[in-house]
This record gives sequence, C-alpha cells and structure tokens, in this order.
Amino acid sequence: MPDSKKNKHMTLDDRIEIQECLNHGMTFKAIGARIGKDQTTVSKEVKKHITHIESSIARYDRNRKPIEGICPSLLKAPFVCNPCLKSHSACAYAKQKYIASKAQTEYESLLSESREGIPLNKEKFWDNDRIIAEGVTNGQHIYHILKANNLNVSKSTVYRHLHKGYLSVSKMDFPRVVKFKERKPKHEDYVPKGLKVGRTYDDFLLFIQDNGISHWVEMDTVIGRIGGKVILVFTFTCCNFSVGILLNNKTAAETSSGVIALKASLSNNNLRFGDIFPVILTDNGSEFSDIFSFINDLEGVKESELFFCDPFHSSQKPRVEKNHTLFRDIVPKGTSFDDFTQQDVNLIFSHVNGVKRNSLNGKSAYDIFLFTYDEITTDALGISFIPPKEVIQSPLLLDRTLKAF
Repeated sequence: MPDSKKNKHMTLDDRIEIQECLNHGMTFKAIGARIGKDQTTVSKEVKKHITHIESSIARYDRNRKPIEGICPSLLKAPFVCNPCLKSHSACAYAKQKYIASKAQTEYESLLSESREGIPLNKEKFWDNDRIIAEGVTNGQHIYHILKANNLNVSKSTVYRHLHKGYLSVSKMDFPRVVKFKERKPKHEDYVPKGLKVGRTYDDFLLFIQDNGISHWVEMDTVIGRIGGKVILVFTFTCCNFSVGILLNNKTAAETSSGVIALKASLSNNNLRFGDIFPVILTDNGSEFSDIFSFINDLEGVKESELFFCDPFHSSQKPRVEKNHTLFRDIVPKGTSFDDFTQQDVNLIFSHVNGVKRNSLNGKSAYDIFLFTYDEITTDALGISFIPPKEVIQSPLLLDRTLKAF
C-alpha cells in the first residue's frame, strides 16, 4: 500500500478507480489496497455518496402484491448495485449506485461549505461590528480588539467582512489595510479533470514503463510581454533539442492552430508528427486543453500520446525548464516577442541547439538530434546548423542578427 496517499483527501482519480473496481465486484479491502487507502475509508466513501435511483418497473410476488422494500443484496457490502449483473436490466427494487463524478461534486461542495465556518447570527454580528468600530476609532489593531473583548471570530473573518463591505468601518479607517496589495489569485488546475483521466503523471510513468520508452517530448510555453505573443516550446529528452513555435497569444485555440500548422508542414515534407512526437508531457496550462489537436493527425486518427504533470510540479519536466534558461540567455525575461517572426524564433533555437554540452559529452543538441533523425527533419522543424564558433548565447544575437532584417 503506497504511504504517499495516507492522510490525504481522495481525488477524482481515486473515486473513478473505486467505481471501476465496484463494477468488477472487488471487495473494499481489495479496492483499498489498489488506491492506497484503508478498507474502512473506502467503505465510508461508498456509503456516504450513494446515489438512489427509483425503479420505474412495478413487479408483484406470487400473491400479486407489489414488491417493496430494499433489495436484500444491498444490506451487505458493498451496499450498491454497481457489481450486480441485473443493475442495467428491469428490476423492481430501487437502485443504489456509487457514481464517481457525483461523489466528487458532493465532496467539493462539502469542502467549500466546511471552510466557510459557522455564520454569526444577526444580533451577534452587529454587536461585534460595534465593538470593532469603537476599537478602530481608538486606533487599536484588529488582533488587540478581538483579544481584549473576547470576540469569538478570527482576524481573517474580520478582514473578509471588511473587504466585502459588511462592517460599518471602511478600509480607510485601517491605516495598514490601504497599504496592502491584493493577493494574486492562486491558479488551479486549468485542464478539465475529465480530459486528464488516463493522462496523469502516474499514467505517464506507467505507460513508459509498460512500453519500454526511454525518451519523450516535454512541452511548455514561454511568455514575453503579458498579453502579447508567446512561444510554444518542444524539448526532446533524448538530447535536449528544442523547437519553438511563435503564437499570437496563450489560448487553446491559438496553440491548437500552431500545432496543426506544424503537422501540415511536416506532412508537406513526407514526415509524420506522431513519428517525431510520439509521447508528449506537459503542464496543466489552459492552452493545452484541446488535447485532440496534439494526439490526432490531420485526418483525426490518433498518432501521439499526451500526458499532464501534477499541478505545480514543473520539476516533472526538467529538460524543457532547463532549456528555458538557455533561451533566456539570448532573450532576457520581460522581453516582448511581439516583433518576432517565426524565422527569428527558429534562429534563436538554432543557436540554443548549437551549444556544446557537458551532459552530451561535448556534443550539441543539434549533433545528437541530427544523428537520431536526419537533416530533412531538422529543416522541417525550422532548425539550422550553426558552426560552433559562430554560436551566440547572449542578447547580442538580437542586436546583431535579428535587428539586421
């Protein structure tokens, strides 16, 4: 049983696994061992999120009396109809099912409500408001007011009510509050959970292990000016060879168009995207939510596999992150890409790929990639050979070369 999942909340993936296991008649103990949870945890999860479905079929016993009550099979584990062979056929009994998506929705709703705390009644709220207003008038800090008057609310609750305008005092009455900057919202998982079923980082590790895959392609985007053009970057883990595609913005539609254009360019050179990019690993950015533009060819036939890292774990795609530093040697952070063309991006990555690396035994990424594939492929990807003595790994490349055109 993996210890990493102990004392952690169940995820949608866990609940989908429970549903699939129940459908195959597995016991709570077997399910618990499969997802890394105790069998009692699985039992409580199933019983807590049972969905009741009334039967539209009326049946009668031998005495022509309507069959009522609960199905005897539901009085014992697993307490649901998922493993029952009759569950999809006509059955007089009301059904009980465990549905992963509904269980996840109920869990998220309960989690949100539990974090809101116990609401104050009207009288208590106005009494607290009066005490806080008097304290603020005397220049007292919130924490002091709460402790001095034994108010049974937290400081964060007071600030939350203040920002929502519930209190009779305003932000201007708090000398320090007006100095505080608004916190940047924490970006959650952008890619819809349903699209990531079977495409998580754990699925990726299992896929490369089962198929004996030793290298793949890591994908990410590099941002220039906020709201301006961005660069979609592919890095081949076999040799740290990188390719960049200039996009007008960081949206799923624009990213999809860029990838489709790349596939068309490769096809014009009698090359297949799936042969060069068979397995892609990326993060959870919203620009990657159109997964079918990555995994399907121009005819809609699947040709590649796409997997997503765990949220906030960029370390799971270290090679593309490392190559970003080489890119930033030439294009410092904050530099706008708005005046770049695709030829400019190709030239930058040609110089990046021309750098001799200790990790490649003194070879460049271009040398290894050319040996693995061929010059037709490098040309189709827009990458050219840069003689070692002519490689520029600084903003001088922008000054000397890009501005010359």
